[in-house]
Amino acid sequence: MNYKSIIAVTSACLLLTGCGMYKEYVQNTPVPADAFGTSQDIEHATGETTIAQMSWREFFTDPQLQQLIEQVLANNSDLNSARIAVEKAQAALKASKLAYLPSVAFSPQASISTFGKSPASKTYDLPLQISMDIDLFGSITNKKRAAKAVLLQTQMQEEAVRANLVSVTAQQYFLLQVLDRQLEVLMMTDSLWNASLETEQALWTYGKAYSTAVNQMEASYLDVKTQIVDTRRSIRAVENAICKLVGVIPQHISRQKWGTSILHHADATGDAEQRMFDSKYLNLGVPAMLLENRPDIRMANHAMEEAFYNTAAARAAFYPSLTLNGSAGWTNSAGGLIVDPGKILLSAIGSLTQPIFARGKLKANKRIAELTEEDLQKKYVQTVINAGNQVNEAMADCQAAREKHQYYSRQVKVLHEAYMGTHELMDNGKASYLEVLKAQETLLDAQLNQTMNMYDAAEAVIALYIALGGGSK
Repeated sequence: MNYKSIIAVTSACLLLTGCGMYKEYVQNTPVPADAFGTSQDIEHATGETTIAQMSWREFFTDPQLQQLIEQVLANNSDLNSARIAVEKAQAALKASKLAYLPSVAFSPQASISTFGKSPASKTYDLPLQISMDIDLFGSITNKKRAAKAVLLQTQMQEEAVRANLVSVTAQQYFLLQVLDRQLEVLMMTDSLWNASLETEQALWTYGKAYSTAVNQMEASYLDVKTQIVDTRRSIRAVENAICKLVGVIPQHISRQKWGTSILHHADATGDAEQRMFDSKYLNLGVPAMLLENRPDIRMANHAMEEAFYNTAAARAAFYPSLTLNGSAGWTNSAGGLIVDPGKILLSAIGSLTQPIFARGKLKANKRIAELTEEDLQKKYVQTVINAGNQVNEAMADCQAAREKHQYYSRQVKVLHEAYMGTHELMDNGKASYLEVLKAQETLLDAQLNQTMNMYDAAEAVIALYIALGGGSK
């Protein structure tokens, strides 16, 4: 076998080996089948569609909330930073695509030299330097694909930031509505307790009650007053938090009353508060749809894709690199002679570089890339598990809020009847002020707990919507 045959066979083997380096990424990391967990309510709610497929404009039907979310998405600095990150990744991908093209540089040179008393020699070169890397073993291709995976990760990060802003804004908005509801309950209680205090003061005036009763009545009445102040302060704090999200100075946030516009359940009927968090109206979809809807899972997948191509590029570094260099220009220097006028000079050089010893850098880079790929695969599985756990937790919160809603509704009703009956008995001298006081405080606690359960329910449904991958569009 002559040297030409040896070169041909060697080249063919190298090319066949290099073909594997052009292989495209395919996601084949196994994930848990039942990401949501096992529960009768979860199985009941799972279907072919999912609430995550709804845009946030469809899911949140309150027009004032929709307007508020739009303002947050338009002005929030975190989302703006995420957009800029996407643009940076787009610029990097464009540069990686242009790596296939030759680089061209204009590098004029001139010199003047003399020897002894001889006349000065003037030489000049006006060349265009051209250099081009040939992608024999996929180094450029894999770097380009890795850059595209980075771009996709930044896009998923932008979607994740958008979904988080939608979630936080909606939660704060519903918290405002619930605080308004609590303030309304406290103001009604203030009016009722003021009447009870006046009654007790009148009885004391006519000698039918002790001053102790009046003092304890007044102390409870003043406690309601302080709760009103605290609630108003909480409302101001939530409004300020929303203003920070929007990027505006502190101001009043326009909102509707609780229950005016609820979360979207097209088929729900009956109690507006009950249907907000009743799981039979919440479509989860099959667990595999988590992979399609959640930005963090898609981002983790694209991180694995980037690592896959980085590993391929690290392998390609062990193979020869082919570079073509050339120049074309005008010169008056022809070796040892100087010609005038100048002539066109053309040159072309091809160089093949095969790494032999790089002080262990190539092996280290390849090992690091492989370990990074392995680490990201494990993180991807954990991301799926975390996502399923969030869905399960949100569903559990919905179920708890649904059950407690029934109990609170009944509790408030019977406590209100008990309070009215006890007050009537006290007016007729058949019950003590202590019984009325206890009935008042117990009713107020139940009413406030009922309103907070409403917020817990709304927060759980929003968390479920985001956990399934909603809110990013």
